[in-house]
Amino acid sequence: MTLAWSRIVLHADMDAFYAAVEQLDRPELRGKALLIGGTGPRGVVSTASYEARPFGVGSAMPMAVARRRCPHAIVLPPRFERYQAVSRVVMRTLGNFSPLVEPLSLDEAFVDMTGCGTLFGEPWAMGEAVRRAIFEATKLTVSVGASTTKYVAKVASDHRKPDGMTVVGPDEVIDFLHPLPIDRLWGVGPRTRSRLEARGLDTIGDVAATPLDTLERWLGSLGAHVHALAHGRDDRAVIPERDAKSIGSENTLDADVIGEAAIRPWLLRAADTVARRLRGEGLEAAGVRVKLRTSDFRLHTRQTVLAGATHATRPIIEAAESLLREFDLGAPVRLVGVAAFDLREGEGNGGRLHQLDLFDAPQREHDERLDRTLDVVHERFGEDALTRARHLDADRRSRR
Repeated sequence: MTLAWSRIVLHADMDAFYAAVEQLDRPELRGKALLIGGTGPRGVVSTASYEARPFGVGSAMPMAVARRRCPHAIVLPPRFERYQAVSRVVMRTLGNFSPLVEPLSLDEAFVDMTGCGTLFGEPWAMGEAVRRAIFEATKLTVSVGASTTKYVAKVASDHRKPDGMTVVGPDEVIDFLHPLPIDRLWGVGPRTRSRLEARGLDTIGDVAATPLDTLERWLGSLGAHVHALAHGRDDRAVIPERDAKSIGSENTLDADVIGEAAIRPWLLRAADTVARRLRGEGLEAAGVRVKLRTSDFRLHTRQTVLAGATHATRPIIEAAESLLREFDLGAPVRLVGVAAFDLREGEGNGGRLHQLDLFDAPQREHDERLDRTLDVVHERFGEDALTRARHLDADRRSRR
């Protein structure tokens, strides 16, 4: 029996986008190994053409390493204005299929096609129509994945790259996911993968077969996240950019940083600023988004919906920290940002997180007093007058 599609989500991912644009503009580069990125001592590969990838090079790799592995490759600096121009054409084309288009970066986006069957046919036909339309508009190829969730659609788009189409129906999700390696789970980077492999878990199916409480004991809050993904559960909505009105704070760093410990202080500063701005404008937010821009200028975002709308600092910080664990943090990061979205008029100082019990109330009252005190100090004496201890590492780097 074939299960009905509750949602239809497409993930469109341009193939080797930066390199493909260069090969489009310069026909003499077609068929040649091409590396796009910085050439200085800290240069990083932004994109490697498919001709270069058999030599073991890829995005986020130090350019020096890539050139040793593929010495005959042609190296070009990125032309971001040109890539942005092509990206706008891609996103407009996707918008012709559905108003619900959520860009993730210049070269990829989710499209919610639920209810569009009468116009475009079954999910396979939808994806093929998207691929044809993008090629006609740009003369570039795109790979598309289709499923009932954002997570599975994104994994599917990578399944038959380049220039591929993969549909994973609701009754095929488990069979599709479970043979895949565990690093295909969002949030499982090299460090978490090593921890899971040391416990004998090699595939997504192994994670799914592990009890939830065991994963939470091993990984903390990340355990529930990977357990849900391993079972194909992901209820996040496709949020179009124009509807994502938000209050945000970003820090462009003087020097790139790598890894969770180095990024977290900047994340906490941004989340603290966002919460303070919400309170200052009398608003509450029901969602939090984290944005990282890597040294190759690629933008990566993750977002989550809160248990209830709030302008309190603690839940916004906790949500941002949880989202940080979903990124692959092996690449150098040059910008760290946090935004609060799904805004609404505030209802009191404490927000509307959830129904409190007797044991929540003292902590809630303490947090409210602390937030109000810090707001008054910052308003009278400036943001640097009083700093949370968790932010000291970032402050020290800033002063240096």
